[in-house]
Parts: sequence; C-alpha cells; structure tokens
Amino acid sequence: MRVRVHGRVQGVGFRQSTVARARSLGLSGWVANLEDGSVEALFEGPRDRVESMVEWCRRGPVGAHVVGIEESAEPAQGIAGFEIAFAPRSRG
Repeated sequence: MRVRVHGRVQGVGFRQSTVARARSLGLSGWVANLEDGSVEALFEGPRDRVESMVEWCRRGPVGAHVVGIEESAEPAQGIAGFEIAFAPRSRG
C-alpha cells in the first residue's frame, strides 16, 4: 500500500515514528518527505498489519496534524526492512 499524508507532517518526527511503528508491526517499505510538504510511504506485509499502519498514518505522531491521506494499493515489490528514503521512490 502506498500512502501520501497531507498536513503538518514534516518537522514533527513523522518519518522516524513511521519507521518505529512499521518495524514494530513487522512491515517492510520506506517513508519519505516530499517537496510539497507531504509525506509518502510504501508498506508491505500482512493485510491486517498494513491496514493498522495506514490507520495510524491518519493520526500520525504527537505534534502532527494530518488533514488528508491518499491510499493506493500496489503489488508487493519484495522490499526487505523499513527505512527512511531521502527521495520518493518510483512507482516502478
């Protein structure tokens, strides 16, 4: 699942909190800040855990103010681990 989170989501520890939460759920993928101030992430793993992660993204960490989220189901890419990406990954 690819998500894009809008609102006050940069400069509030959103990426670091996403990494911690995703790893605790055993998910793979990445999270990145985008130039427009949003955050994009890709989550891979069991459906119920991915859904839990997406639900968490609707709130974000303390200090974040999420005003919207876009979701896009995508085929798994077989990513190992979960990391902060410093540029958005292609949809390839």
